[in-house]
Amino acid sequence: MIRRAIDQCGREMVLSLSPGPAVIEKSWHLRQNANMWRLTDDFWDRWDLLLAMFERCEVWERQVSPGNWPDCDMLPLGSLRLYLNDWKDAAGLEFDTTWTNFTKEEQYTMMSLWSIFRSPLIMGGEMRNNDDFTLSLLTNAEILRMQRFGTNAHQVYRTEKACVWKSTDQEDGSVYAALFNLSDSAAQVTACFEELEIAGTYQVRDLWAKEDKGTETEKLSAWIAPHGAVVYRLKK
Repeated sequence: MIRRAIDQCGREMVLSLSPGPAVIEKSWHLRQNANMWRLTDDFWDRWDLLLAMFERCEVWERQVSPGNWPDCDMLPLGSLRLYLNDWKDAAGLEFDTTWTNFTKEEQYTMMSLWSIFRSPLIMGGEMRNNDDFTLSLLTNAEILRMQRFGTNAHQVYRTEKACVWKSTDQEDGSVYAALFNLSDSAAQVTACFEELEIAGTYQVRDLWAKEDKGTETEKLSAWIAPHGAVVYRLKK
């Protein structure tokens, strides 16, 4: 009924639903009638919730297309709470800070996963209180380009300790690869070109560091902090 009303209103509108969590069995209905739909219950700044999002994104990766955007929920970044004693998450846990509980590395991971998966990017904090780091996460033009122009985003592999995602830039054909360290200690994460389904020599750029890393012909590999991420752009 809402979809029919929007179609008849005379102007374009975006329909965003919060069924929380959406079920993949209803993807056909959601794609036909909505533009965005939430994949999860309320998402808060807890590592266990962020870790669980990797499985949700894998389940929904094939449902991302122009006009259809599975939604990983708002980004709990920066200043989130006004008064500590008044806030509890869905599990009833109280918070000990007004600022996000995510470490900087976890914030890189969240922004990297949301962006390569092409989730809507909706800030969930008080933007007037942003510090320089939070602002840098939200305004990295190269990461935002991946979120906007990436296509065919999918999980390459995932273990208990590491995960790799890939997408392709629909404008120039360059490849994006996001490497995630899911473990509680620093570790090396690797993705070989065969896993990424590419071959040849590629120029590699680190999008978060905004640094060129030379060329690679066989694999990508990075030493990543606990719960952290690295995002590369590979270009011929």
